Amino acid sequence: MATPFLTTSTTLSLSLSTHLHRLSSSLSSTCFPFKPNLHRVRRSPSLLASYGNPHLFNHEDHHSTYKSLLSTRILGPKSNFLQMGPSETSCSREILVKSSASDSSNTVISTLSQKVFGVLHLVVSLGIVLAMDKFLKQAFVAAAIKFPSALFGMFCIFSVLVILDTTIPVAATSLMNFFEPALMFIQRWLPLFYVPALVVLPLSVRDIPAASGLKICFIIAGGWLASLCVAGFTAIAIRKIVNTEMVDAEPMAKPSSFAPIEFWTWGGIFLASFVSAIFYPTALGTTARTCLPFLLASTVLGYMVGSGLPSAVKKVLHPIICCALSADLAAVAFGYISQSGVDAVLGDYLTKVSSNPGAGDVLMGFLGSVILSFAFSMFKQRKLVKRHAAEIFISIILSSLFSLYSTALVGRLVGLEPSLTVSILPRCITVALALSIVSLFEGANSSLTAAAVVVTGLIGANFVQATLDKLRFRDPIARGIATASSAHGLGTAALSAKEPEALPFCAIAYGLTGIFGSLFCSVPVIRQSLLAIVG
Repeated sequence: MATPFLTTSTTLSLSLSTHLHRLSSSLSSTCFPFKPNLHRVRRSPSLLASYGNPHLFNHEDHHSTYKSLLSTRILGPKSNFLQMGPSETSCSREILVKSSASDSSNTVISTLSQKVFGVLHLVVSLGIVLAMDKFLKQAFVAAAIKFPSALFGMFCIFSVLVILDTTIPVAATSLMNFFEPALMFIQRWLPLFYVPALVVLPLSVRDIPAASGLKICFIIAGGWLASLCVAGFTAIAIRKIVNTEMVDAEPMAKPSSFAPIEFWTWGGIFLASFVSAIFYPTALGTTARTCLPFLLASTVLGYMVGSGLPSAVKKVLHPIICCALSADLAAVAFGYISQSGVDAVLGDYLTKVSSNPGAGDVLMGFLGSVILSFAFSMFKQRKLVKRHAAEIFISIILSSLFSLYSTALVGRLVGLEPSLTVSILPRCITVALALSIVSLFEGANSSLTAAAVVVTGLIGANFVQATLDKLRFRDPIARGIATASSAHGLGTAALSAKEPEALPFCAIAYGLTGIFGSLFCSVPVIRQSLLAIVG
């Protein structure tokens, strides 16, 4: 009788131990979800066929069904304690979230590193251009050369790029790519660097009699329009004579527009420095240095506001004019509040003293670099320049001669004083070369020369685009040559801000007009003939 009892007890204990073992296995699987649960793995019939054991499928199905019933009996029909689904889903979601967060952080780091690298690239490339300009200026001063060093550097850089493109094209392309950030920075702010002469214009023309001033304005305005027509129509006529077919210019990148953060940043600088300068006029050592931040900020803000005006408004109020007016208004406001007078503030705007610079001196310090950057724009359009070399050079030569002789003739016809007429002869030539040209004539007024050049550029900057459209100058060659031959740097800055493809031809005309004008006035026969016409 003892044997069946013992047998039954042994069987029950074995069965109970088996169930407890299965229960502990299920619990361990739930607590550690990454441990494989072999009892839940179902094999497809194809796999069973490949293994060749169909009984294995029924055995596994039996165990999984039994385990399900066991869990239902012990924990209830709605219990999820022994089910692997939710745990596995939770783990997979956690992995996906971590992966997504990792990708997002990597993207942020990559974007930040690209921005830092871009800023460093801009600083290095722009610094090299500024250093080249400074080196050339010092070398020309040491050699007592009066010719503008930046124009010499522009043609040198262009020649080097052409030579490299012929011998080692990869090197020329690498140089262009390296200096691209600096070129885009200069192009974005190009008109701003020509503004200081406009801001201090009231100081230059105050001593000129009203009657003479009206005559000078008539000569400058009429002469600008006449020079523009001569240069543009000559270029088109020569093209027809030599039978050169016009092809499209290489596309030029346009700089980015101004962001609101830039406007608010400069606005904050203006307010803080303006108030500080009122209470502490010599906080930075001199009044020029103390006024520099708010005068510079007012100039920049004027340019930003002018650039954001509608196209219809910009046809009559160019951003350059808006920029100059903004700086003048800031000078008037500060002069009135501080009781120092507007003349004193404008004098601090452009001191022309390297040890005591004003806001205008800082901006004009970029002019040499601007001219150097023209070489890269010319190189981008080198094929078009070579193709249309005849019309470019002939139109510029004729336009330069016409500007000199027409100014002398009209000045005599309207009865302008000879000394004043001589002073405005180089009205279509950039200031640096214009001053060297009038130094060849006795009795010339260099201040009037600078003012005449600035007013010519101002007229051109404001009306050049609308006038070119009226005259139906469609191609960038005629538009660029006509603009720079009649309105030098200011006209170039105004046109290229809207039409970058015309910049290379503006740059060529800008440089060659000054060079040919200097050469013509250096010839004694031409100089004497001009004086004879002036009377």
